[in-house]
Amino acid sequence: MVAVSGGVDSATTAWLLKTQGRNVAGMFMKNWEEDDTGSGCTAEADAADARAVCQTLDIPFHGRNFSVEYWEEVFEAFLAELAAGRTPNPDILCNREIKFKAFVEHARDLGAAQIATGHYARRRENADGSVALLKGRDPDKDQSYFLHALTQQQLAGALFPLGELTKTEVRELATQARLPVAGKKDSTGICFIGERNFDAFIDRYLRSEPGPIRSADGRVIGRHAGLIHYTLGQRKGLEIGGLRGFAERPWYVAAKDLRSNALCAVQDSFHPLLLATQLTAGQLNWIRGRAPEPGARLGAKVRYRQPDQPCTIVESGPDQLCLSFDHPQRAVTPGQSVVVYDGCECLGGGVIEHCNAPLPDWMDPLPPVTAP
Repeated sequence: MVAVSGGVDSATTAWLLKTQGRNVAGMFMKNWEEDDTGSGCTAEADAADARAVCQTLDIPFHGRNFSVEYWEEVFEAFLAELAAGRTPNPDILCNREIKFKAFVEHARDLGAAQIATGHYARRRENADGSVALLKGRDPDKDQSYFLHALTQQQLAGALFPLGELTKTEVRELATQARLPVAGKKDSTGICFIGERNFDAFIDRYLRSEPGPIRSADGRVIGRHAGLIHYTLGQRKGLEIGGLRGFAERPWYVAAKDLRSNALCAVQDSFHPLLLATQLTAGQLNWIRGRAPEPGARLGAKVRYRQPDQPCTIVESGPDQLCLSFDHPQRAVTPGQSVVVYDGCECLGGGVIEHCNAPLPDWMDPLPPVTAP
């Protein structure tokens, strides 16, 4: 069963599997119920494209609505993280709870032995019977970061036919196969929001209180629209300018103070308040079931598409990970994921809880809080 999204990646995935002689079907997942007009949501158009792909390939098409599961397993956790001052990554939770859980259950009910997705990642079956998750061959499209929370069981039943290909090669294959979505643009942003204004959308679900924006030395330099609308390192949306005593340079979010509802902004994108050399993470998943040993020299990334950063494992276990980077990292953000690699193998990772970036003197540190 191929997770057909109406895009070129999943369409090419289905085509590749069929050309290999496999018995293939497609299933489209609807994860969000549109509740207003003009939202820019393309669910209906995407479903039509997915159906057209299946018709072109002469394979069965199935549609399923997972909006309830998405709300309960992904969106509520997303809102809770925002309310706690963190910056969540719903795509990782969606993969674990929807694409590789709810989707799998429905696929098996229809008789599927395996599922396949259009992710740019690879899997390797090891001699000991375990399964390893590997980076995709295309460094610009590798999506193993978003799959690090999967289990052995989830990976064992999954196929990633695009893992050995580049995006350019996928486009070429789709064109050769005359797939109806060969020229369709890639979707961007958070899947359930579409083209809507993110801040306006979130304001419908969470209350956001405006408050002061302060410089590193505590001077009030502006007003923010609510802490839920900002993340560390952010430049856009601060609307600070023309201040006496400050240079005409961009401002960046350096810290959020939930106690005083204040935002700290600095004018250097690599200001000391934005740099950390160590982090602690929770909600861990180690793909092969074992954590890396303390002292291990590995690579890690704290955001998608970041090159692997050399690091040392300080502490690791089933519940907490602490690692130290060789070089300072910019905007290490609680709520985002840190993913650990040994060469091309993704070992797993977890959700960043806190780091050792300094705070301005006027801000009292909050105790570390593990996400719900």
